[in-house]
Amino acid sequence: MESGIDSALDGAASPQRPSAAEVFRAFLRLGLTSFGGPVAHIGYFREEFVARRRWLDEQSYADLVALCQFLPGPASSQVGLSIGLLRAGYSGALAAWFGFTLPSALALTMFAYGVGAAGSALGGGWLHGLKLAAVAVVAQAVLGMMRSLAPDRERATLAVAAAIIAVAFPSVLGQVGAIVAGGVIGLVWLRGGAQANGAPLPIKVSRTAALIALSLFFALLIALPLVVAASGNQALALFDAFYRSGSLVFGGGHVVLPLLKAAVVTPGWVSDDSFLAGYGAAQAVPGPLFTFAAYLGAVVQPQPNGVVGATIALVGIFLPSFFLIIGTLPFWQALRRRTDAQAALHGVNAAVVGLLLAALYNPVWISGVANAADFALASAAFLLLFMWSTPPWLVVVLCAIGGEVIGGL
Repeated sequence: MESGIDSALDGAASPQRPSAAEVFRAFLRLGLTSFGGPVAHIGYFREEFVARRRWLDEQSYADLVALCQFLPGPASSQVGLSIGLLRAGYSGALAAWFGFTLPSALALTMFAYGVGAAGSALGGGWLHGLKLAAVAVVAQAVLGMMRSLAPDRERATLAVAAAIIAVAFPSVLGQVGAIVAGGVIGLVWLRGGAQANGAPLPIKVSRTAALIALSLFFALLIALPLVVAASGNQALALFDAFYRSGSLVFGGGHVVLPLLKAAVVTPGWVSDDSFLAGYGAAQAVPGPLFTFAAYLGAVVQPQPNGVVGATIALVGIFLPSFFLIIGTLPFWQALRRRTDAQAALHGVNAAVVGLLLAALYNPVWISGVANAADFALASAAFLLLFMWSTPPWLVVVLCAIGGEVIGGL
């Protein structure tokens, strides 16, 4: 039986046909409860859309994750956009983005206005409890994906090797190198067992639309700086700064912070103290870390700032992801049907499991589990998720409470 929150957000019964409203409700719940950063989001999405709702099979979901790992921008948000696009077309992609992004964007915009009384508690026990919830979520995702994507000795070996590479070289280069190596090794080592047997993705984008999207992506990337230099328009300058940040960052998540700092602190739009305060607040809200852009857009000087600045920054940093997902999915669909491509994807998917395993250690485990009490709470959370099928949002709430109790001991 579904929980009260599930019923309230999903309605009394699921629609007979996919709809943007259905997508929005599903992603709104995740936007309200998905703490733990991009790695944990991959786990939340898998639990919600593969295990629970069965919108995708395991192989198709893994292929989407692999694609988004290759693209610049926020990988977890791009996976969400892809799921919404496959489920309900362009309106589904918008609904997924609004549902997943809106809660944290509103919270950080309010924080920018000073409606962040909880800011003084950013280092409190409840926040530490959220980190422990992320340990349980990511551990469950690793176990589930290992069973389906690395079930044999060859792929399990690839996964562990990718994890070792990612831990030894904790950078975007190390992650991309592990994925590329997984694809090359899979093409050679796993060719014999490869079959194009993944369920076909219900692509609702034509190749013409894909080419238009890719053209717009590059046109804006090239033209915006020229237009800003010629016009001196501050609103366009703000949009350009965040559009470039969303277009040029590989790895997503915390990797975008140096780009954002260069975009807004270096020109004097945001002070260093304000930048760090907003970054701290971004750790305490669910949803994508890229919504940090909403806070920065709200506090920049000169105008536009406030709600208008937050909207410009938020659209600017996420728009490249829309163009890239729409522009690549139709070609990805054709590629994944080839037997040799499937062999490479088997290797890539095993490497993605390895990256998730590495992320479980660093940063998820080492930033969350500091003592025996932390280990006990994380273990209990994993038990609730894995054996008792407790809704992830409830585990998050219980971990926040447990973190406060541990912090008070």
